[in-house]
Amino acid sequence: MPTVTTDPVVVAAIAADLDAAGFTVERVDALWGAEAAASLHRGTRVAALRALAARETSPLTTLATLFVLGLPVSRSDAERAFPIAGLDGVLAVGLLREGDDGRVFPTVDLRPYAFVDDLGAGSWWIVSDLGELALGTALGEEHVLGIGGASTTLSGLQVPVRVRRVLDLGTGCGIQALHARRFADQVVATDISQRALDIARFNAVLNGVDGIELRLGSLFEPVVGERFDRIVSNPPFVITPRRAGVPSYEYRDGGMVGDALVETVLRGLVDHLEPGGTAQLLGNWEYHWGVDGLDRVRSWFADAPAASELDTWVVEREREDPPAYAETWIRDGGTKPGTPEYDVLVDAWLDDFAARRVTGVGFGYVVVRRAQPGGAGRLRRFERVPETLGSNPAGLGATVARVLDAAAWLGVHDDEALAAAHLRVAGDVTEERHYWPGNDDPTVITLVQGGGFGRRVDADTALAAFVGACDGELSVAAIVGAIAQITGVDEEALRADLLSRARDLVLDGLLLPA
Repeated sequence: MPTVTTDPVVVAAIAADLDAAGFTVERVDALWGAEAAASLHRGTRVAALRALAARETSPLTTLATLFVLGLPVSRSDAERAFPIAGLDGVLAVGLLREGDDGRVFPTVDLRPYAFVDDLGAGSWWIVSDLGELALGTALGEEHVLGIGGASTTLSGLQVPVRVRRVLDLGTGCGIQALHARRFADQVVATDISQRALDIARFNAVLNGVDGIELRLGSLFEPVVGERFDRIVSNPPFVITPRRAGVPSYEYRDGGMVGDALVETVLRGLVDHLEPGGTAQLLGNWEYHWGVDGLDRVRSWFADAPAASELDTWVVEREREDPPAYAETWIRDGGTKPGTPEYDVLVDAWLDDFAARRVTGVGFGYVVVRRAQPGGAGRLRRFERVPETLGSNPAGLGATVARVLDAAAWLGVHDDEALAAAHLRVAGDVTEERHYWPGNDDPTVITLVQGGGFGRRVDADTALAAFVGACDGELSVAAIVGAIAQITGVDEEALRADLLSRARDLVLDGLLLPA
């Protein structure tokens, strides 16, 4: 692969050309429309090409043809697209190459990216390696991945609280480091791939983002002895057979057997987090015969050094059976179903899973916080939340921060303190009631959270009445006493029941300390 070099003067000029051409998500999508954009996402560019054919050539259409569709253009069109940087400058930094036929070819994928976080809307241009659509072949093992679903998931999980230092472990094209820098004074970004670091450096300069230090090395090796206020990582967690002939992609395969890399990262967090520091990561974990996947993750934390100092929240969003998992990642590498190569790789994956008694693979999020000196972690939550829940366009980072704050608050409120506390219903909570025809009493009551994970909590009349009365004016004990008096139930039994359920509602964010 051609080397991508970062000449600050040339890169700044390229950014000016991209800006002048209007190379934005909105304008690129408008070039070919929603249907063609969806077709591109499925790996077909015919609809997009038909739409472009009906338009006059412009710097914007040229940039989209080169860097989004991965197709060559004439030298004259390329020159018009880069009037400030000059075509020779763009060729020199490695974004384009000249063919023998006089046309200019892309050597990288470069596309606009838009996002929303707690600081508002933002946009960047992101360079990565060309995908299989542009290459026409399977990906190379040194491929540097662009922005995908996992990238946006993790960026949305980053806690939107200002800190001093952040570690981005396995930075790839640098997208997490860019997001982290919006809430940090300094970011240290590591990767085992020098090409990934070169591209990450280019992306930082292209978008005018400073304060990111790039280091070469595996996992925590480049930061031995250092601690951070936050660690973010989309590690190379993909479970790949360690067999000759099976490609091992640097961007996704950590070189270890099974889910050992995720285990290694999770066990190493405590050594690199400052007291009060947090970590947000993605990961895979295996299910083995007779062993639940989340139980395996729980055991990694239980056995880790200083495990008692950690708040731990693991959310499994989906689970795949061995064939589905194998097929997903073989297609991701660009090997197409129905080919002999594809079938050989599926066999290799299934042989590996069978030999190690793997029955499935879970995917999800891991959130960790290290306690302050002398403190102990109080949050121990390992749960399954369907992917359909949680749709905040700004991501779930604010939800993560709120859960951690709620866990800390609950940790210093025993039952007596909770009974004396004043709670209020969160503003995004509504209530659904369902009745049998002709009945006055509801058969189903559900509390519905509008933001965060969009949780739905089944409630009986006592819990619904309790939540409805939580307006911050009365204490929990006063509300329980009033409900017991009205319903004629034993107040102590009701108190024990509602206090336990109130803790869950506070942790989930349906109730807030007033």
